[in-house]
Parts: sequence; structure tokens; C-alpha cells
Amino acid sequence: MLVSLLKRVGIKLTLNDPRWGRKPEGDNKAQEGKRPGEGPPDLEQMWRDFNARLNRLFGQKNKGGGDGGGPGYGGEMKGAGATAGVVAAIILFIWLASGAFIVQEGQAGVVTTFGKLSRTTGAGFNWRWPYPFQAHETVNVSQVRTAEIGYRSNVKNKRPQEALMLTDDENIIDIQFAVQYTLKNPVDWLFNNRDQDETVRQVAETSIREVVGKSKMDFVLYEGREKVANDVQMLMQTIVDRYALGAVITNVTMQGVQPPEQVQSSFDDAVKAGQDRERAKNEGQAYANDVIPRARGNASRLLQEAEAYRSMVTENATGNASRFNQVLVEYQKAPGVTRDRLYLDTMQQIFTSASKVMVDAKSNSNLLYLPLDKLIAQSAANAAAVGSKSGPVTMPVPAEAAAPIDQVIQRDSRSRESSRDRESR
Repeated sequence: MLVSLLKRVGIKLTLNDPRWGRKPEGDNKAQEGKRPGEGPPDLEQMWRDFNARLNRLFGQKNKGGGDGGGPGYGGEMKGAGATAGVVAAIILFIWLASGAFIVQEGQAGVVTTFGKLSRTTGAGFNWRWPYPFQAHETVNVSQVRTAEIGYRSNVKNKRPQEALMLTDDENIIDIQFAVQYTLKNPVDWLFNNRDQDETVRQVAETSIREVVGKSKMDFVLYEGREKVANDVQMLMQTIVDRYALGAVITNVTMQGVQPPEQVQSSFDDAVKAGQDRERAKNEGQAYANDVIPRARGNASRLLQEAEAYRSMVTENATGNASRFNQVLVEYQKAPGVTRDRLYLDTMQQIFTSASKVMVDAKSNSNLLYLPLDKLIAQSAANAAAVGSKSGPVTMPVPAEAAAPIDQVIQRDSRSRESSRDRESR
């Protein structure tokens, strides 16, 4: 705007103009003794030209054209005052316009008066008193900021002084993780702390060292990553609130958790040995789970069989004793009858399992029945039973069966008579 005004006035600020600083062509006095383009610029003539142009601009005429105290000199002074006023107004307008500022969506403006907080502004067009009275600063409250711990920009670009830390079981591990956070209070973010991003990074490093220092190495490396990240986020939020930093920790992401590179091979060997140990333990436990229940079952079976045998023997002995006592009582009442009864019962038990045929030779029976079919079937069954165990075996025919029937009958008669003689005695 000032440049356009100067163009309208007609001022040409260039040293290449040969008429720059000279009097008009009608002034012969200024041209006497001078060649065109020689000598320094005439500042007085420049001032007069400038005032004349201003007077023409504002509708005034230079009636006096004289020097010094003539009436033209007062007009020139009035024109100079008007010019100074216009320039001052332009400068004032530019100075006031410098206090305007625009806050984008998702940002907040903070206005300070001589360095002290004055107010906060929202998104849109805003104005403040220009410098040096007031100043402003815009803060992006919707941006998700990231703090990297243990690395920068790439996991391979490690920072050992941040990544290496000690666990509860006195082992060193290498951890890289990222912290994401947003701003909830721009005033606290600007005025309560210095170098806010570095403060967040230091808070994150302090929190991870505290959490890892209370955990075992295997827990941090394997099953405890999620828990470690959650604990770090909670601890960071507590510290940030205590510092009144005006930030909210939104997420903690583990980028890499591993042993230091210097001991990586040894750690792999230790992990493999631990896995072998667990495998051997599992195999031994599986074998024990198979053998021990079986041995316990056999022991329980043997105990039950022994208990059953003991009960059987005891009961049999008790029953035999009771039967003997009962027989004794009956024998004392009738010895002969009881003796014959015992003899008959005993012989019945003996001949039940015997294959011999007893024939009464004194009887006049002409019919003799021998159960040959049963004898043959019993012999075949015995042969089959023995053959199934040790191969085919031919059962010998008893001598009684091979002998003539008359000899068998006579021998049985003699044995029966001898037994009767014993009874009579």
C-alpha cells in the first residue's frame, strides 16, 4: 500500500535518473555552470518536488513559488505534515494488522501479555495486541505424538544407553518401545515444563526401568510383554499428572525385547538347554504317570487277593472246626451210626471223582452195566486238555480197564470183605 501511494505521488527513488535532485528546467540559476548529470543531488529541490506533488494530490496549489518565508513555504510545511500523517496512519494500520492470527481446526491458541498468560482461543480468526504488548502461540492438541525409547526412527538404529536395563534376577535385557500421547491442556503443556518432548521421553525411560526392575527376565521376554506395557502406561500417566504436563498417554508399544547382542548366542544356548530340560521332565513325568498307576493297581490287586485268601482260609477253618464240633456231639450220642455215616460220606466223595466200577460179587445179579461211554468221553477230555498244553499226548488205559472183568470183580469183592472184617473188629 505504501509503495502504491508513493507511485501515485510520483516519487522515483532511483539514482540512475539524471534529473534526480535537480531543479526544474525553468530554474536557470541551478543550471548555470553545471553540465547535465554532474554534481550531487539537490536535497532541497527533492523536498520541494515531493511537497509539490503532495499538494497536487490533495488539491492544493503552490501559489507562492518563493523561498524561505514566502507564502509557498507554509504550504510546503502543511503538505509535509499531511504526508507524515498518512505515513503514520499506514504504519499504525500495519502494526495493528500484525496482531491478527488464524488458529486451525484441532489447534488451540494461547495469548500472553508481556509473557504472562492472558487467554486461550479456539479455532478460527483471532486478534491480539501486536508486539511488544502481546504474543501468541498455537498448540496442536489433536496430533498423536510419539516418543521413541531405545531407538530412533528405526529399530536397527539403537540407543544402548536407553535400551539396556537390569531385571529383578540380575540379567540385562535390550528393550525398544514407543509411547504415543496427545495433549489435553495446552496451557499446562506450554508453561509447566520446559522441553516437553524430552520430558515425556525421560518419564517413559524411568517407568520402563522401574517395571522391568521388578520383573524376571523370562517374564519380560515371553509371557509378560502385554503386562509390562500396561504397567508402563499406567505409571507414565501417574508421573505425567504429577508433573502437570497436560498430556494423556494413549498407548505403549513394545518394538523389541531381547538379550544384548553380545550374549545373544549364549542366551540361545541357555534357552535350548532349558527347553531340553523341560522336555526331559515331561517325558519322565509321562513315564511316571504310566508306571505308577499300574504298579499301584497291581499292588492293590495283590492286597485284595491276599485278603480274600486269608478270609477264605479263615472261614474254611472256622467252618471245619464248627462241623467237627457238631459231629463230635452227634458221635457222643450214637457212635456206631455216626461212624457209618462218616464212612459212607467219605466213600461217596472218593468214588465221585474215581473212574472205577465197584461190583457186588455176592449178589445174584446177571446184568452188569458199565458206563463205557462216560469213561471214553472223560479220557478224551483229559487227552485234549493235556494236548492243548504240551502237544498231543496218548493217555494210557488204566490197568483196571484193561484187565478182565472177572478179575476186577473178584478184587473188589475181596477188598469189600476185608473192610467189613475191620468194621466188625
